[in-house]
Amino acid sequence: MLIFFVSIAILILGYKFYSPFVEKQAGINPNAVTPQERFSEGVDYVAISPVKAFLIQFLNVAGVGPIFGPILGAVYGPVALVWIVIGNIIGGAVHDYFSGVMSIKEDGKSLPEIAGHYYNVVFKGVMLVFTAMLLFFVGVVFIMSPAGLLSNLSYFEGTFLAGNTFWVLVILAYYFLATLLPIDKIITKLYPAFGVLMIVMTTLIAGALLLDAPNLPQVADIFAYFDGHHEHDFLTPNPDGVPIWPLLFLTITCGAISGFHSTQAPIIARCLTNEKYVRPVYYGAMMCEGIVACVWALAGIAAFPGGYVELKAMLAQGGPGLVVNHIATGYLGVFGGVMAILAVAVFPITSGDTAFRSLRLTIVDAFSIPQSLRNRMLLSVPILTIAYFMTLLDFSLIWRYFAFSNMLLSTSVLWLATKYLFDRGTLHWIASIPAVIGTSMTVAYIATAGIGLNLPVEYSKPIGVIVAVIGLIGLVMAHNKQRLIRSNS
Repeated sequence: MLIFFVSIAILILGYKFYSPFVEKQAGINPNAVTPQERFSEGVDYVAISPVKAFLIQFLNVAGVGPIFGPILGAVYGPVALVWIVIGNIIGGAVHDYFSGVMSIKEDGKSLPEIAGHYYNVVFKGVMLVFTAMLLFFVGVVFIMSPAGLLSNLSYFEGTFLAGNTFWVLVILAYYFLATLLPIDKIITKLYPAFGVLMIVMTTLIAGALLLDAPNLPQVADIFAYFDGHHEHDFLTPNPDGVPIWPLLFLTITCGAISGFHSTQAPIIARCLTNEKYVRPVYYGAMMCEGIVACVWALAGIAAFPGGYVELKAMLAQGGPGLVVNHIATGYLGVFGGVMAILAVAVFPITSGDTAFRSLRLTIVDAFSIPQSLRNRMLLSVPILTIAYFMTLLDFSLIWRYFAFSNMLLSTSVLWLATKYLFDRGTLHWIASIPAVIGTSMTVAYIATAGIGLNLPVEYSKPIGVIVAVIGLIGLVMAHNKQRLIRSNS
């Protein structure tokens, strides 16, 4: 139990003490005119209060990511909590914060446009391809996942509501409206309430687990994971031979670090009324997502009397959605069951619609398309039509490519933040060190994954070390070169 409280405390302390230090390097100017003030047009550039902005950003980046990922990552034991905390503080929160900073300072532009400004047209093109690819994958995943859940609810058995295609079309219809309409028509009205619901649900689940869970982890379990001394079978390291490096870091992204978050940054950057709100909105939302991830990692680790065997069996039977339903109903009764349905059906939809909205904004920015209603429709219809046909593909195939593009994009954004800090002459290491680590993970995964080079898995660690060493050497050389230029100027 202690490790859980320590994890939450470190996340909160990270926001309290580390985030102001990060903000100091970013050059925030509370007196600057924001994009919302300059370009207000009633569609995407619409003023939103900081509280609403936080709740919308929190829900945009959270969805089911910090629920499903940590449940799947629970098979690694309490070390999953360690990754969430460290990844969040030094990686994810910095990543999300600078995504917001760079967007609000670049007129609310999307990532590819920012990449073109700080690097070159080639990097802009690469970012455009991977941003669009990731947004498509996220949108499609969050059509298929809730549609599959809703069509299999026992309440709908024997009716037309049990058809998967019906729910796919319903969700697509909603996505069309959310992508097309001004942000203050649906998103700013519904999402703050759903954000509050996510916080309430997480708090109730955490309280119930701490009072009644059978296998609450202790700090010693972290070390037991590595030295082989365990109190129960659940803590057996590397179940089924699955290696921590790099798969744990790929399994738990939301809550630790996720490239998808950077694609959502322009939505709120176009609505903030002051640069000083960037830290509480972006860094704060990521810190809260880390807390949500810790709660659900704890749920996967501690909630099953049968330990790992029972969790694994339930994952095999119905995936993390079934685990959420089992834990919520088991610990919170009927009310928990209702929240579970909302968690695995409504929350992914709230990420899917903003994914398609971000895709529209990315295309608009890339090709300087005027934001008329006709143009928004001409973009939204083909995007969602392609998405429908992608739902006919194998879900596991889409998920594998989503995971890869998500990791690659988060690393690219950290390098983009590094360049931003280099140009400012401030402490780039807060972004560049996580960028090196992310590059190491990404290359190690691509080298050994089935969708990559498919090298033997034992090569992943030496490949990661080599990439990290090369990256650090390059950083030191660039740092020294910058110091020399500044000293001679």
